Amino acid sequence: MSHPVLAGVDGSAPSAVAADWAAREAALRGVQLRLIHASPPLLDAAAPLPAAERLRHVGERMIQRAVDDLSDRYPDLEVRGEQADDAPVSALLAAARAAGLLVVGTRGTGGFSGLAVGSVALRMAMTAPCPVVLVPQHDDAFGEGMPTAGGASQVVVGFDTHHPVRDTADFAFSAAQARGALLRAVQAWAFPAESVSPRILVVTEEDRATWEDQEVVQLSDALREWQEKYPRVKVRPDVVLLHPAEALLNTSRGAELLVVGRRTDPQAVEGRLGPVTHAVLHHADCPVAVVPHSG
Repeated sequence: MSHPVLAGVDGSAPSAVAADWAAREAALRGVQLRLIHASPPLLDAAAPLPAAERLRHVGERMIQRAVDDLSDRYPDLEVRGEQADDAPVSALLAAARAAGLLVVGTRGTGGFSGLAVGSVALRMAMTAPCPVVLVPQHDDAFGEGMPTAGGASQVVVGFDTHHPVRDTADFAFSAAQARGALLRAVQAWAFPAESVSPRILVVTEEDRATWEDQEVVQLSDALREWQEKYPRVKVRPDVVLLHPAEALLNTSRGAELLVVGRRTDPQAVEGRLGPVTHAVLHHADCPVAVVPHSG
């Protein structure tokens, strides 16, 4: 984990919360924290030069205050700030190529009241080349999250035994290990197609138990590889008869982090988020990590 943690800052309260989360994550990883502020040229070509210079100066002071504040609160952390002359999306995507993780607030200075996730945060989740964590403004649970019933903090990961994703699983296990947290691996399932037909009006408890047992065995088998790789991580398999988004949102209440995957498509001009990831980003109360993968 030698690549730095990158955080976008714009002077807003959500970006300040995200930068603080990023600082703690960088300290956990033992890497540099890079703060970037995008200060693109004024759209009006006729704008006086002093106005553009003043806008840039304001941005430079803002980023320096953020660097000084985080350096004071995390004295062992190397914090670097930089100003980009591109639009926020372009600046963050360019910087993310050399980052191990990109952290952004769910909203920035734009948008409107009641907007769950802003356009920049969504673009980062859809297109960034590295994992992206979206931090809600009210999040204060890093390392001090609500404990589970067993008294331990937890990381939640969405898992599909039919299409297991190595990058997503590795990220989740690594995050749980760094935090000393319980990892809950959530497998959502549904009744098989043959259980719904004109001849079968009721699903018996016996049939349900049989199908659920099969899901539990498949999940346990699929997790074994990562449990051997991360022996210090305590794992709780969680098989749930719900829609995947609902299962993840229910399980993640009080979690420090919710981890989901995003399939990359080299043929697509723009990235896209699946319906589960999209729902989770808009409704989760905890930070959400979106991990790109090609599988």
